[in-house]
Order: sequence, then structure tokens, then C-alpha cells
Amino acid sequence: MKSNIEIAQAAKLRPITALAQDRLGIPEEALEPFGRYKAKLSLGYIDSLRDRPDGKLVLVTAISPTPAGEGKTTTTVGLGDALNRIGKRAVVCLREPALGPVFGMKGGAAGGGHAQVVPMEDINLHFTGDFAAIALANNLLAAMIDNHIYHGNELGFDVRRIAWRRVVDVNDRALRQITAGLGGSPNGFPREDGFDIVVASEVMAIFCLATSISDLKERLGKIVVGYTRDQKPILARDLKAHGAMTVLLKDALAPNLVQTLENNPAIIHGGPFANIAHGCNSVIATRTALKLGDFVVTEAGFGADLGAEKFIDIKCRKAGLKPDAAVIVATVRALKYHGGIEVPDLPKENVEALIKGMANLERHIANVRDRFGLPCVVSINHRAEDTPAEIQALHERASHLGVKVVTAKHFAEGSAGATELAHEVVRLTEQPNYFTHLYPDELPLWDKMKKVATELYGASDITADAKVRTSIRKLQEDGYGHYPVCVAKTQYSFSTDPKLRGAPSNHVVNIREVRLAAGAEFIVMICGDIMTMPGLPKLPAACNIDIDESGRVVGMF
Repeated sequence: MKSNIEIAQAAKLRPITALAQDRLGIPEEALEPFGRYKAKLSLGYIDSLRDRPDGKLVLVTAISPTPAGEGKTTTTVGLGDALNRIGKRAVVCLREPALGPVFGMKGGAAGGGHAQVVPMEDINLHFTGDFAAIALANNLLAAMIDNHIYHGNELGFDVRRIAWRRVVDVNDRALRQITAGLGGSPNGFPREDGFDIVVASEVMAIFCLATSISDLKERLGKIVVGYTRDQKPILARDLKAHGAMTVLLKDALAPNLVQTLENNPAIIHGGPFANIAHGCNSVIATRTALKLGDFVVTEAGFGADLGAEKFIDIKCRKAGLKPDAAVIVATVRALKYHGGIEVPDLPKENVEALIKGMANLERHIANVRDRFGLPCVVSINHRAEDTPAEIQALHERASHLGVKVVTAKHFAEGSAGATELAHEVVRLTEQPNYFTHLYPDELPLWDKMKKVATELYGASDITADAKVRTSIRKLQEDGYGHYPVCVAKTQYSFSTDPKLRGAPSNHVVNIREVRLAAGAEFIVMICGDIMTMPGLPKLPAACNIDIDESGRVVGMF
């Protein structure tokens, strides 16, 4: 059996300019090619599309995953291909992979099997340089803060209350907490600092929520980078940093056009994680895709408790988007995992564990359908080790849930294996839609967090120490109470404990830290032990990634 990368490297790609013209009617002058198979869409061309009607928006989300992931990107690509196969003009809209997980746990994040976006190696690596631009903009601001303090500190920074951290696009636990400015007076003032991964940067969030260059610049200027001794906020625009940051990001802001293995269009742009950020591709990319296609298939990171909630309560709220239907991805493997089976034993048949693990799927269905009001379908991402007994038990058990369950085989068969799913998605988009946000803007921050925890996670309450409570209260008093909350927590459980699988109830969600993202216009609630700078696993995927004598990349998943 061929590996993902072998399948991708054997694909027959079309020149991106020809594909753009033939499939989407995009003229060549609206593209900035990066080689033959990647291109950026010009912002001027995108602006010219504003009066076109929007297509249907389909959200792909998932149950709480196993450490290996359940194939949400693979399903998004497979469904996009299948919609095109049945005669619909569909555009896939994805996040860009981050180097942290590519070289850490995942080894690649461009789909899998016969449902991938290509060129796979380019997309998984530096792509068109967007993440590098985001990191540079973030770190320019960090450098300007320390430089300002070194040259007299006219704005009055309290060096104990600098709120801006540096970033790097690799998992490096040693950088979580550092001391900067050592080496004497020529190197500045010593102070505690730290790094986040690029996908957790507020610049990434702003980049993905901005609607134009001017909106991007305004949002960057609103970033709160620190406080004075009397706790007055200091903004990026006070340092006059936001103009230069926008310059670094101006080219990156244009969305990237590539293709699937079946030569269907895919727009890939931005990439915040959903367990530590808001987990969605850029607003510009999604809006552009809606103008170009009759159907747009997009994903939100990790399970629906994280990605779908933030897609709806942050992205859709800010951008005025309204999804028409949702797909909840599940695997037999993940259901057994939530039934108590450990990862090494997941390939073995275990119907009892699968049925027990259905509690996780049931809660995600209830949240998507009943809390958010979206018609939905469950897509079982079929794996080779799934047994007929397990598939039968899953369908029988799911028959009482009130949603259709489809076994999709796009990984092995491409679009042909997902046509049933495509037809069901089309049907759902024609059904009544009662889409709603989980909470109103005017609800206080503490109550917003409590609503997410108790109504989506099944928690009995939320807690925080006195310092965190004071921070939340001050944010409320300072005029940020209308912002949505962005919860950073483990992706493996509805709770903050990754060991509590299935559908835990009556647990308590502890808020460990709160961060203001004034430019992105949300409040980050960091819960449990989640880190905004992940570490590498014992055997990183980087150990398997290499290049052969002919210059071909090998070892990506």
C-alpha cells in the first residue's frame, strides 16, 4: 500500500493558472503564481467579487480525537471532491499546516490517502511563506518593545507587565519560560519572557479575522503589548509598530490557491490551532471561496467542543457567516478510544468499547444540532482495520440519534467513496436551519465561559484563583466584556483532563490564566494544563522525514 506522500507525488497536477481559469473563472492576471502549482489570489480581484451571491457553507468538525487525529482534513477534501463528482461546483477551504505538528506528532496535515491537497510537501513545509511573515511581524513587535524600554521607556512600560511574547513555528518546550536581556547594559534590561508557537500568536488570529489591509492594520494597532505601573494599557500603535507589521503581512494576506488530487480547487490560508487558539482558516479565504463556489467545505480544528464552537462563536460572529450544514467526523478507532481502549489496542475488534464510546459522539451531535441549530450528518472515516461487526454496531446504535450516519471511504477510494456523504450534505443544506451562537455579546465574560463549560463540556461549574478572577473582572470593567471567549484546553476530552474520555459530566473547569487579544477581539481562557508552546513527543515525526539523493522528500505521513 502506498504512503500518503507516495500517492501525492504520483498525482498529475494541473497548472494552477489553467485550473483557476477553467474551474473558477479566475483570470491569469488575478493570480500571483508560486511555481506551477500554487498561487495567491490578488486582494483587488477578491474585492471585485463582493456583489456575487454566496454559495452554501458546510462545516466539517469531529468528535474528540485520539492522539493520531481522526481525518477531519481528509474528510473535508474527500467531501469537496465528491461534491464536484456529483456535479456541484465546490471549493475546499482549509487551514495551513504548522511546522510544529508536522515535525512533532502528525508528520503532515494535508489530508491523507486519496483525499489530499497538493503539492503536499510544499503545503506541509514553507508553502508560500505566510507563517514566516506572521512570525516576523510578531517578533518585530517584541523587538520594538524591548528597544523602546532600552532607549528610555518614554511610554512607561512596567517591565513586570509586558504582555507580548515571542513566537517560533516549532514545538520547543525549553522556550516556554526564559530570561531575556542578559549580558549587561548593552543587551537591555533582564526580564522574564517566553515563546508561544506561531499558531497561538494573536497576530495569527488577527490575520485570520481581518477583512482587508486596512482592517488588518487597525487590528494590529489595537494589540495590548503591556501596561504602565498604574496599569494603563500600552498598544502596538503607541509604539508605531502596526504599520511595519502590516507591511510584513501585506503579501501573506492574499489567500493561497492549490488543488486536490482530483484537480479540484482548494483555498488554504491561515492556521490557528483550536486547542490554544480559534482554530479556523482566514475570513478572507472563506468569503472568497463562497463567491467562487456553489458549495464551500471548510474545517474547524479538533472536536466540535473546540473548533466548531470557536468557528461559530468567534469567526461566524465576527464575519457575519452562517453555515448551512455540518459534518461530524468520527472513526471506529476513536469511539473505542473513548470507550476506554488504549492506543496500541485500537486496531483490535471491540464492539463493547465502541458502544461505550458512543457517548462522546452523542454529546457532539447534541451540541452541533441542538445548541448551534445546525442540520448535521455523521461521517465515519473508514479505516482498513474496521470490522463489519463494528460498523454494523455503530450504525445500529446511531439509528436512534436522529441524524444520518454515513460510512465514507474517500481515503481509499477518493471522491467515489464519499458520494453518499455528498448527497446527504446537499440534502441538509436545503433543510430548515436554526443556526445560533451559544451566548449573546452582552453576557459577562465569566458567564460566557461558564456557559461554554456547562452547556458544551458537561461541566458542573468553572473555577479560578483570586488573581485570575481579578483579571477577568478588570477586563470586564475596562470595556472588553462584549468580546467572545476563546478557550484553550486539551482536545482529547470534554474536560480539562485528557484522561477523562467519553462524555464526562459534573467535572469542574479551572481557568488557569486569562489573556486579552484586543486586536483579534476575544479573550483567551487558558484551562487545565494546556500549553501555548507544545513540546515534541519522545519520537518526533522529524526523525522520519528526510530527502533522498534525487531531492525528493520522504517520510511525511
